[in-house]
Amino acid sequence: MKNKLFALVLALVMALSLFGCGQKPAADDTDDAPETVTVTDMIGRELELTPGSYQRVVCIGAGALRLYSYVGDVSLLCGVEDIDNTTLSERPQMFDGVARPYVMVYGDTFAALPSCGVGGPNAQAAEAEKILSCTPDIIVSEYEDTDKADALQQQTGVPVVTLRTGVDGVFSDDFRGSITLLGKIFGKETRAAELLSFVESETAELGRRTADIAEDAKPSVYVCGLGNWGTTNHLMTVQDYSTFRVAHIKNAVSGLSASGIQPIEAEKFTALGADMDIMLIDAAAVKNIKPLYAEDSGMFDSCKAWQNGQVYLEMAYNAYYTNYEIALANAWFAAKCAYPDQFADIDMTEKLNEITGAFLDKGIAEDIYRMPNSFGGYQQIDTAAFFR
Repeated sequence: MKNKLFALVLALVMALSLFGCGQKPAADDTDDAPETVTVTDMIGRELELTPGSYQRVVCIGAGALRLYSYVGDVSLLCGVEDIDNTTLSERPQMFDGVARPYVMVYGDTFAALPSCGVGGPNAQAAEAEKILSCTPDIIVSEYEDTDKADALQQQTGVPVVTLRTGVDGVFSDDFRGSITLLGKIFGKETRAAELLSFVESETAELGRRTADIAEDAKPSVYVCGLGNWGTTNHLMTVQDYSTFRVAHIKNAVSGLSASGIQPIEAEKFTALGADMDIMLIDAAAVKNIKPLYAEDSGMFDSCKAWQNGQVYLEMAYNAYYTNYEIALANAWFAAKCAYPDQFADIDMTEKLNEITGAFLDKGIAEDIYRMPNSFGGYQQIDTAAFFR
């Protein structure tokens, strides 16, 4: 009996051994390990990164969290700057009345996170100790300074990836590069490509609708209220405005000695007024224009656009740097104001919902309009009543 039992066990062991010999060996866990690659960030720093592996993210500096919110998974955030946590009483509050769509969509998520620093336009450097307390495994930064990025990386022991925004905002190579970089780092290449494809399509459509308009048929358009939120007014303008370039809009301003957003002299504004067919006012400037208009309305009333009721309000696109989705919507609004026939089919609420849906997966036009410093949304202004 024992011999039979032994023979049976031996046969079973041999069968199992033969079965095992016919199987492929189990894959080594290292075969599936994420690959480390060399990545160049937007200020030219080379970093050794492991795309798709990061689980704890902090974003610091003006615009970093906004850009990440367009592409990345906000559930991976492990800290947030105070300026983006609207539940805190002690925080920079200069943007509370203006729309910041990424905060409007993800504010509840941000409110549940610990602080990685105060943030805000007055913050000149990252707060390493607060960042370390959040235990990130990667830092996304908008402090466009190589020495600061290298120092922070050394202090924290985790990669610091620096983005760049660019003077042309949503239409810039820097925006495209930053979105592409985020997609690569966080394994969101498809999402990044979809967003950039949408922006490219919108840009192309703006150009297509306006490309054949003759120069002598183009109205002269003045845009103001650009630049820093707290100081901008009717004199703050730009001659090389990417929005106008994309939509083939004739800029009332030319011949300035410098490029970029800048104030012009009051005399220059008055001189331009006679040929100013349309005035676009960014909502950021309204609070500063109102007292100026009350003090001396003559400068404004002398403008052709003011006299003819051709003054329009666009949404504030600059709040803790550029609201890229609003900047794109503003381009459609500017084109609609300049060329109403070519854009008669465009409803700005529908367009803004489409754009915020593409950027943040949610149409929030009405929420944007309800913000105090949106003044009800895109509109043609009755200047006498509006600035009273």
